[in-house]
Amino acid sequence: MGGLKTSLRRGIKYSPLPSQKRFHDSTSRFKGFSGPIGSGKSQALCQEAIKLSYVNPGRMGLLGAPTYPMLRDATLTTLLEILDINELPHEFSKAENVLRMKDTDSRILLRSVDEFDRLRGTNLAWFGLDELTYTSEPAWTTLEGRVRDAAAKRLCGFAVWTPRGYDWVYNRFIATPSPAYEAILAKPFENRHLLANVPDYYDRLKSSYDETFYQQEALGAYLNLNAGRVYSAFERNDNLLNCGAEPGMPLLWAMDFNVDPMCSVVAQRWRNTFYVLDEIVLRGATTLDACEEFYKRFPAWPSGLTIYGDASGNSRKTSGSSDYDAMREFFRAKSRIAPSFRVPSKNPSVKERVTEMNAKLRTAGGAVGLFVDPRCKELVKDLEQVSYKENSLEIDKDRDRSRTHLSDALGYLICQERRDLTFGEKKDGRLV
Repeated sequence: MGGLKTSLRRGIKYSPLPSQKRFHDSTSRFKGFSGPIGSGKSQALCQEAIKLSYVNPGRMGLLGAPTYPMLRDATLTTLLEILDINELPHEFSKAENVLRMKDTDSRILLRSVDEFDRLRGTNLAWFGLDELTYTSEPAWTTLEGRVRDAAAKRLCGFAVWTPRGYDWVYNRFIATPSPAYEAILAKPFENRHLLANVPDYYDRLKSSYDETFYQQEALGAYLNLNAGRVYSAFERNDNLLNCGAEPGMPLLWAMDFNVDPMCSVVAQRWRNTFYVLDEIVLRGATTLDACEEFYKRFPAWPSGLTIYGDASGNSRKTSGSSDYDAMREFFRAKSRIAPSFRVPSKNPSVKERVTEMNAKLRTAGGAVGLFVDPRCKELVKDLEQVSYKENSLEIDKDRDRSRTHLSDALGYLICQERRDLTFGEKKDGRLV
């Protein structure tokens, strides 16, 4: 039915939740849907996009996400699933990332907005963005200026997101919105479809997230994340413990390769609980210096040694070998220990590392899964003093150059162990 320029009505298999219905019913020029995970944000986003493609026959809209992987793996997957379930005729050009609705000849551009300058000059009837809090404000304002198709019946810009503190999204949509803006705030526990299939969904999250992250991600709360400590779940009374090394358990040694200081932590794991035994902090040191110091403290350990750390240690130096190659050579020459290495090819994101660390320090349900020996004075300083830069979610590494290195090293260990436990990461070359 190419070329058809009249609105059509089709039945959609969709039973919107109360907040989703308020979002769809909103007639504001720019509207948003803020909610916790599991509140149906992606469904609402894609349903709104499909609706506007029928309301505006023959016109062009844009559906976007912060990055192309997010667009491909989440947004586009949801959109195509809805179209297929409802048998809505369409064709998708993967090469151009454009979807055409055959009923109305409407086009939907699928775009990442990390390079928003490429969006200039596009004339749109509507646009919708997924995970807006991970998108820059200039990308949003650029698209605002593109909603200007004079032949469109309904001009609209819309977005969905999970709260991420008092950021620009909060200020624009909630704190001081203009008359053209409206935000719908979904409530936790509202998604009856999810709870019917997974009744203990929120209990599971409570046992996996720290309190701050649980409030934000599971309950959809807006929190002052920018002004506080990065490792807000750490408490001396709960997380400090004299951790004697257990001879029958392997040692876990986690590295952060930094010339001054060169930092690492030594830990053990019993079931799902981690015990940090010691820290090694060396000024103006090399990787071999760190190995010598480790060997001095733990000269023989028949129960085994596993090394974790910064993925940058895989990089070849001018000598032709990497930091991890140097460590292999050291233990081959001086020690009976033959360590194994659990180092990913790419470091976890800062958000993942911080989230996993806080969840180990204390979950929202009160479980403590990480204990630190009081001798680890520099690590304790990290856990108490590392903070975010003002008005950002960027960790402040400038205020004190000696901070963040030990907590980074421990975070690499915690994240890798979590990945192995959760996903069973394959030994297919991705790990050294």
